[in-house]
This record gives sequence, C-alpha cells and structure tokens, in this order.
Amino acid sequence: MRLRQGRMDDVTVFSENPAEMARKWADQGAQRLHVVDLDGALNGTRANAAVIAEIVAACPELPVQVGGGIRDEEAVQAYLNAGVQYVIIGTSAITQPHLVGDLCVEFPKHIIVGLDAKDGKVATDGWSKLSKHDVIDVAQQFEQDGVEAIIYTDIGRDGMMRGFNAEATRALAGSITIPVIASGGVSSMDDIRSLKEIEEDGVMGAIIGRALYEGTLDLKTCLAEVNNAG
Repeated sequence: MRLRQGRMDDVTVFSENPAEMARKWADQGAQRLHVVDLDGALNGTRANAAVIAEIVAACPELPVQVGGGIRDEEAVQAYLNAGVQYVIIGTSAITQPHLVGDLCVEFPKHIIVGLDAKDGKVATDGWSKLSKHDVIDVAQQFEQDGVEAIIYTDIGRDGMMRGFNAEATRALAGSITIPVIASGGVSSMDDIRSLKEIEEDGVMGAIIGRALYEGTLDLKTCLAEVNNAG
C-alpha cells in the first residue's frame, strides 16, 4: 500500500500479500527493506505487527527497518524480538523529547529517527500536523542522542512521482555526521544519479516506493547504476 503525501484518503493497494512482495524485492537485490505500519502511524499501535513478522521471516537475509506507531520501549523490544534490525521513531521523537535518548541507551545501534518535513518544518501524526520545529535543529539533537541514521522525507513530494528534494536532503546531511536516508519522490534514474552525487555529503541511500510498484523504476537497473558509478 502507498499513500500520496501521507493522505489516508489517497491510498493505492499494490499487493494483498506483503511478505510475498518483500521476497520479490529481496530477490531483485534490495539491500534493506523499509516497512511502515500506516495504521499504526495514525493510531499509535503496532496494528500490523503480525504481518511485519511474516515479512521478516520471508527475508531472513535482509535487514528490515520498521516505522509507524512506535511510541515506547515495549514496542521497540517487540519488533527487535521479531527479528527487525532497525526501529524508526517518528512522531514520538518530537512529542516525547527524552524518548529517543532513552531508546538509544536501551537499544544501541537499532534506533533510527524518521523526520518528515515540509518547508523545513517537521510534520507529525502521520503527516497530519506541521510543527514549528526546524528539521536541521531536530536532527542535530538526535545525533547527540545516539541514533544510527535519519530518514528524511519531503512530504510535499512523497508519492507524487516528481523527484525528491535533493537540495534539502543535502543540506540536512551536511549538518550532521550520522547517515541520512533519502525518501519521498524518488521516481526516475535522474533521481538515482542525483542521489549518487550527494553521497559524499552523507546520504547513504534512498527509500523507493511507488516508483517501483508502478514500474517507473526497475530495482535491478537502479542498483546497476549505483554500482557502475562506483
């Protein structure tokens, strides 16, 4: 399932079997699987925990990172017990200031923060609310807390198939030393090449969603382009 700009009233279902779809991407060479519990992101629960466990079991050779509805230590522990490698904290990282630091102490090397932003400001609650927090300031604080990486999503472009925000992604990566994972709007080979150009700025990779499902991008071709570029 994919959304446009985080809107639950603009949903496209691409498969009724998430574990089977995950296996497909693994077979095509995916280096990591990114999974979001959309129901959980809205109601703060692990609504699709059983399905996520099936995805992990279907792709034991790949690290899986999960976000959506993770609001406490119990949820993090449950996902790690299920075999998830990285747990993504989103809304709670903003609404509970001390949570991220506590989680990094309790679960070192397993915590990633997802920063969803529009016009440089952080969005929360499944992108339904825009805060006053500057995304770079927030990322620098989470770096001090000890997170493994930042996933940066420009929600104005996510799911819209019109390119990712390379300038904003580069600016964020250049402001911190931990890796940044680009997300939102990656939809063409030009985007893949642009991502490669900002790798040295600290962008370690990109999350690709709708473009793969709709066939605008081919995963094997993307990986070949990156590998050929060195």
